[in-house]
Amino acid sequence: MRWSNYLLSTLREAPGDAEVVSHKLLARAGMLMKVAAGIYSFTPMGFRSLKKMIEIVREEMDRTGALEVDLPIAQPKELWVESGRWDRYMNDGILFHLEDRKATEFALAPTAEEAVTDMVRRSVTSWRQLPFNLYQIRTKFRDEIRPRFGLLRGREFLMKDAYSFDVDQKGLDAHYVKMEKAYRAIFERCGLEYALVQADSGAIGGSASEEFMVVADTGEDALVFSEDGQYGANVEKAITAPLPEPWAGEEEKPFGRADSPTPGIVSTEGQARHLGTTEDRITNTMLYEAIRSDETSFVCAIVIRGDLTINEVKLPKALGVAHVRLVPEERLPEISGCKPGFIGPIGLMAPKGQDEVPVYVDRTMENARNVFCGANEDGTHHSNLSVKRDLKVAGVLEVATARDGDPSPTGTGVLRIKRGIEVGHIFKLGTKYSEAMKCEVADPQQKMIPLTMGCYGLGIGRTVAAAVEQNHDDDGIIWPVPLAPYTVALLSLQRDKEVLEAAEKLYTDLKAAGVEVFWDDRDERPGVKFKDADLIGFPVRVVIGGKALAKGVGEVSTRREKKAEGIAPEKVVEVVKATLAGGARALAV
Repeated sequence: MRWSNYLLSTLREAPGDAEVVSHKLLARAGMLMKVAAGIYSFTPMGFRSLKKMIEIVREEMDRTGALEVDLPIAQPKELWVESGRWDRYMNDGILFHLEDRKATEFALAPTAEEAVTDMVRRSVTSWRQLPFNLYQIRTKFRDEIRPRFGLLRGREFLMKDAYSFDVDQKGLDAHYVKMEKAYRAIFERCGLEYALVQADSGAIGGSASEEFMVVADTGEDALVFSEDGQYGANVEKAITAPLPEPWAGEEEKPFGRADSPTPGIVSTEGQARHLGTTEDRITNTMLYEAIRSDETSFVCAIVIRGDLTINEVKLPKALGVAHVRLVPEERLPEISGCKPGFIGPIGLMAPKGQDEVPVYVDRTMENARNVFCGANEDGTHHSNLSVKRDLKVAGVLEVATARDGDPSPTGTGVLRIKRGIEVGHIFKLGTKYSEAMKCEVADPQQKMIPLTMGCYGLGIGRTVAAAVEQNHDDDGIIWPVPLAPYTVALLSLQRDKEVLEAAEKLYTDLKAAGVEVFWDDRDERPGVKFKDADLIGFPVRVVIGGKALAKGVGEVSTRREKKAEGIAPEKVVEVVKATLAGGARALAV
């Protein structure tokens, strides 16, 4: 393709609302254009990379035997009410919805569990028709409160979602392993460094789930890995081995009721400094409203070491409720009698409708002794609290957020935290949707059983953006060869006859050899062409200029290394093909 015949405009500056590298560079490279907040158009150059990603995903899904379908984006409310997700998604404010002229309500689907389950229940009646896996590559919608980060958190996005159907858990386990292997193959073919980590199932639900994360310094998610490589989880799911206890071996001291003034000091760090102790001996008590699936709720207190934070993704599961939220600050005085910073686990007043405020302690506090805690009085703490002696504990929970350097749950070494971008998520749904929507078949004994389901999502545009986050420098994108819009940039530096004829011949030869070549034949200065080639990130660059031709060579370089080599024109095609075959990480000369 010739630039002179192409729709492509690059930018010297990134859009003002671009916050992350991928958004800045894809916009500057003329591959992505904003239509509205969280909604983007792909230009011809951008769509080539997107299409390559689609083809890789489709090939690997087909290789597993999965069957491609096309499910509607506009889905009737009734399906979502059946599954129980309509109210939750509406309450969370993430569901795009609309009404037709008859006032019938529809959802613009963020996922397709309801639609695919409806398809299967209408056509499958016997266990003999199983197992199978249905997938689609389709636009999805999510009404993000604050769309940002370009393709990483949009309101409209392209996604591959697949749904397996089996008669039992054994079949689901087999599908799950098959999808894990397929996802590994996809990200390896894309040339991306990735990690598989344990994850929370969130609103989709299910008994187990794992995320595929592209590792990138600019990633929005924190990933926790053990140094021995045997454990990985996102920070919302990560656990640690038991932490060292600073009070180990100490004798219990008499409880000091409201004997430790902390006037106006609300931070844990400030309180520890004022009381002459360390943050792990300051007890933080947080008041939460725990909401059950039937929307009833209760207030509870969570007690944790002052050097730790509560993981609010773990907390609902630990409490056995649907979700949690902090008690609003204006309600705190009626329960604790004080402002934030001085709340403690002793003497809490139950709100109307409760007999008491149950007190739960994080695992790290189970054996705590001789620690400080808020006295439920502004500017005051108790001293020498011992949990087993002084508290009525409703339960011990594991709800602390893992930190870099914490002991690994594998028992070897410590945990380390990296940054990553979620690009895929696989779930064991079990019978969550099939039971709710009566998707059943007759088993060999003619007993009706709900189908056992799995769900496997992969962000298409998100992976393309993640590839840019992982592969770039100060000059622009460095595309992995499999996702590059074109693999070779051909630059002709002068307009004289000899240069144009040599470039024309090389352009023809590269195309004949099956190389995806983009010829910058514009009447522009060499510096402009070099900058644009670096910005767009073509893996290999071939330059035809008068000075080099006079020496009987063209110049070939890779985007990653930028070191140009003089190559005889008749050998350029051979060198380019060998370089691309090697991933364009070094020039094959």
